[in-house]
Amino acid sequence: MTNQFDMFSHQADVGQRSKQSGASRSVLNKHQPSVLPMSEEAMVRHLSETGRYRLLKKLEPRPVASVVRPEYPLSGVILDTETTGLNARKDEIIEIGVVAFTFDDCGRIGDVTGIYGGLRQPRTPIPSEITKLTGIDDDMVAGQSIDMAALQALIDPADLVIAHNAGFDRPFCEAFSPMFAAKAWACSNAEVDWSARGYEGTKLGYLINQSGYFHEGHRAIDDCFALLEVLSRQTKILPPAFAELYQTSQRSRIRIYAEGSPFDMKDHLKARGYRWSDGTDGRPKSWWIEVAEEFLDDELHFLRTEIYRYPDADPPMKRLTAFDRFRG
Repeated sequence: MTNQFDMFSHQADVGQRSKQSGASRSVLNKHQPSVLPMSEEAMVRHLSETGRYRLLKKLEPRPVASVVRPEYPLSGVILDTETTGLNARKDEIIEIGVVAFTFDDCGRIGDVTGIYGGLRQPRTPIPSEITKLTGIDDDMVAGQSIDMAALQALIDPADLVIAHNAGFDRPFCEAFSPMFAAKAWACSNAEVDWSARGYEGTKLGYLINQSGYFHEGHRAIDDCFALLEVLSRQTKILPPAFAELYQTSQRSRIRIYAEGSPFDMKDHLKARGYRWSDGTDGRPKSWWIEVAEEFLDDELHFLRTEIYRYPDADPPMKRLTAFDRFRG
């Protein structure tokens, strides 16, 4: 049976050991160097060097330059729209974003010279699926309109208008205002060989993530800045994607209409990349394709030998430049 003396004796021993342990820790702490917190740069470098992490940096928009460098004499704009639907004949723009920048003849990007982003109230309520996709609802656009003077101040000087899906954006923009009609357009989705640059897809989200960034997608001005960074990114082997885009936009392309092609050849044409036109937009009612000028002879050979099976077949053709491409 434990008596009172034994209990106090035990507590004294415990207290003594605790004091000795605390003293030991104190001595150890005195001789250990203090550990300073790692800087953000050091943490990123440390995680990257392990090979077990892939880090994305939040994209920060470039500032508008206070002084524009003269060695970049050309003007471009990156444009993005959000709309109430997919049909430019009946749906409407609800947001437009523009980033204006300078560049040179070699396709090197210089300075950001202006930005504009604006919301617009459409005639009809915004569909719920559009709100889910863009985050734009009826309350946000109520009473809003595009500042046409501010927009035109950026569009008028532009030598080239770039959209990531120009076949979508250009018809909406031309239905919205005539300021876009006489402009040269380029499509960063269709006119850059992204796979040759090591990208796994052409959607803007893929491109920006594989470039090492993340951003708030599906808002017009954010997507414009994201595309600017992707296009200006330099690699060890290839020039920036914008240089390729600019060069491609300067070349003519040929639109070929496989008018009168046999009905049973439709799957063959579709597999080749032809698209169907129902004739409502003034084009021939037929399957059609666009090819670079250097591939025209190959495409005519395909049509004459595999589709028409007539060596003198002469399908309608139209030569297109950046001024009339992507009209829809």
